[in-house]
Amino acid sequence: MTYIVNENCIKCKFTDCVEVCPVDCFYEGENMLVIHPDECIDCGVCEPECPVDAIQSDTEDGAEKWLVLNRDMSEKWPNITEKKDPPTDADDFVDVKDKFKRFFKD
Repeated sequence: MTYIVNENCIKCKFTDCVEVCPVDCFYEGENMLVIHPDECIDCGVCEPECPVDAIQSDTEDGAEKWLVLNRDMSEKWPNITEKKDPPTDADDFVDVKDKFKRFFKD
């Protein structure tokens, strides 16, 4: 088991999760974060830190496509180890649906 980041993170990119990760397995894209599944130690401390429920176990329904995306993007994007301010318009995107199709950028 590992944890993954899903589309709720897109355009919100709150980094509270990064601050608590003991193994620094988060990677940052232009408008979302991902978790490297081979680096995650399954501790789960990041999950409750996310204010938009963007972190989930890879065993939950619908997580498979996000596991693949997290693996692929964590190989391309830079590692992030410190909390940053979210985008200024992050709150505007919290409840937006279909963010992957509309806003994802690799």
